[in-house]
Amino acid sequence: MRRLIFEREQLVTMSMAARENQFVELLEQHKKILFKVAHVYCRNRADFADVVQEIALQAWRSFGRYDHSRSFSTWMYRIALNVAISAYRAETRRSRTFVPADESIVEIAAPPSEADELEARLRLLHNLIDEFGELDKALVLLYLDGNSNAVIAEILGLSVTNVGTRINRIKQRLQRNSVDLSRREYSHGLQ
Repeated sequence: MRRLIFEREQLVTMSMAARENQFVELLEQHKKILFKVAHVYCRNRADFADVVQEIALQAWRSFGRYDHSRSFSTWMYRIALNVAISAYRAETRRSRTFVPADESIVEIAAPPSEADELEARLRLLHNLIDEFGELDKALVLLYLDGNSNAVIAEILGLSVTNVGTRINRIKQRLQRNSVDLSRREYSHGLQ
């Protein structure tokens, strides 16, 4: 009887080790998802590592419920977005009274290089996206990551048609906002 209990405990231990190895391997293959999602939702760079760690922890806790017939990346995006959005909401509640100075106010004017201009355009895009709601941020992140509308729909629980419509509206809003911002910069002599 003792031998049977010992063998059963060994099987459980081996099973746990195999499960852990499988999780670590899958997490390693898809770690960029954690970083991308955390980057989009973390306003405070000090919170970035905490959010990445929390995503990994929540994924591990949920790994027993992962349906292996489905894409791991889809499952990971869902967890990452849920964790990041929760952290974003908590940070928003904490920072309602703190208003950071815009980097452009602090910078001293200098002739822009190509790299500076590209960085400025990326910063502009990031600032425009930062103004979006949680769902639209997730849509942009998944779209820019090259996911199809069907995959985005599955991750976010929307219809494929709804995803396409929302992405088109987001593109229009980005285009409109960037034109408006360019006009303001030009009228203030910041061109």
